[in-house]
Amino acid sequence: MKSKWVCCAFVVLMMTACGEKNKSEAPSAPKVVVEKERSEKPFTPPPPEVKVKLRRDGKENYSWELTGSDVDQILKADEKLRKQLGGEQHR
Repeated sequence: MKSKWVCCAFVVLMMTACGEKNKSEAPSAPKVVVEKERSEKPFTPPPPEVKVKLRRDGKENYSWELTGSDVDQILKADEKLRKQLGGEQHR
């Protein structure tokens, strides 16, 4: 009978020790998820569009008509056409 009590006490003691061992362990560190910060580029609208209607007459002279929403872009396009097609052309 003593052996049964000793055996039960041993089992209870082992269960208690195992239970305390789990409790005494430091809780696992919380999982930390590191996300890279999204580097969002500021929205830059596309450059204004300049439409060119290019004409050539029978004397190999060019003329053009420029349309668009940005005057600066139109002037740049006009200057570029003058350089590429030559001289002061009548429009």
